[in-house]
Amino acid sequence: MILPRLGTMIFFQEFVYGTWLVSMGLILSKHGLSSIIGTAYAVGGIAAILSPIFIGMLTDRFFTSQKALAICNIVGGIVLWMIPSQIDAQNGTSFLWLIFLYNLLFIPSYSLRNNISFRNIKNYKKEFPLISVFGTVGFIASGLLLGMMGYSDSPISFQYGAVVSFLLGLYNLTLPNTPPLAKGKPISIRDLLFLDALTLLKDRNYLVFIVCTILLFIPFTAYSSYASVFLGAFGFQKVSAIMTIGQVSEVVFLLLLPIFFRKLGYKYIFLIGLMAWILRCGLFALGASEVVVMFVYIGLALHGFCWNFFFVTGFMYTDEKAGPEIKGQAQGLLMLFSQGIGVFLGSIVTGRLFNITITKQGTGALHQWGYFWTYSIAGAIVITLLFVLLFKRREKSSITVGTVDIRKVSNS
Repeated sequence: MILPRLGTMIFFQEFVYGTWLVSMGLILSKHGLSSIIGTAYAVGGIAAILSPIFIGMLTDRFFTSQKALAICNIVGGIVLWMIPSQIDAQNGTSFLWLIFLYNLLFIPSYSLRNNISFRNIKNYKKEFPLISVFGTVGFIASGLLLGMMGYSDSPISFQYGAVVSFLLGLYNLTLPNTPPLAKGKPISIRDLLFLDALTLLKDRNYLVFIVCTILLFIPFTAYSSYASVFLGAFGFQKVSAIMTIGQVSEVVFLLLLPIFFRKLGYKYIFLIGLMAWILRCGLFALGASEVVVMFVYIGLALHGFCWNFFFVTGFMYTDEKAGPEIKGQAQGLLMLFSQGIGVFLGSIVTGRLFNITITKQGTGALHQWGYFWTYSIAGAIVITLLFVLLFKRREKSSITVGTVDIRKVSNS
């Protein structure tokens, strides 16, 4: 029963995230706070820089992962409940502080849940994508629920997430015990500076992967922060529900991911994900310029390729690279570079781009949205070329699953 239990954990974790992530920009724009959309997503990046590695070090040495995850969700639910009142009062400063605090609690949940999952399954290349499907379904469920209820642009969506987050925290306490692997090991300067996890960057391929991950979060943040506003310009009413098209495709391609692992190595799976980003941004740009709604639908449906074939695969790649005593810290390191530095950089760049290019409202801004997405195309192309030139095809690797170490030559 371990897979359903872990799947339930990820389902409700993503349900909470889906209640506000894709619609936050739309909510703020509808309540006179559009100027802080970029900042609202950027503070999440700052939180991700500060929290994940520290949480990873604690769970590697002191605390069980399931208890740490429970605390993050229970306290996070309390913070989410307080947010709508600040939006209704148009108190942008208080809102930014609260969303910053919530991200400090939520972002480590990725490394914590990954640590729980990887420690309690045997074949992560086959089973982790299946578990991740539950998360995608949870994200879809929250988007459909709030969209159909007419809350896509309502602050009340944060409070729906708050209730589920609190209940999820209680459920986390029932998860399999995942004790720290490095318990009893004294904290040294290496621990305080996170040098154990940072040694992963000595591996050339992993360094290239990290650099591309950071840069790819620029077009990713353009999508996550402004796609809802973009759809609003097209005249869509139930934006949260429409956005679930991407999550439906994510379910499909998560189920297909183990098949791709049997046929391809990491390099070509990553490359498929990068090419999907180029195509998606191109469809959005063309759809906006020519007012072709079908191109927008197809761009949303490419989310399965964009997310799974680069970012979900990246979680597994990181777990493969890390030794048993730093797996929690390694997942935290990935979150720092992606959700931290990547989101912060992406929010600053895309926030500036949005404020410069999108100066009109509604359909009158569609041609401006064409320019907005064209810049994202250029960025995705540069990242893809960098990856192709620097990521080597084959390398020796050591895969650690639980306590079993398997030495092999992998198609990386």
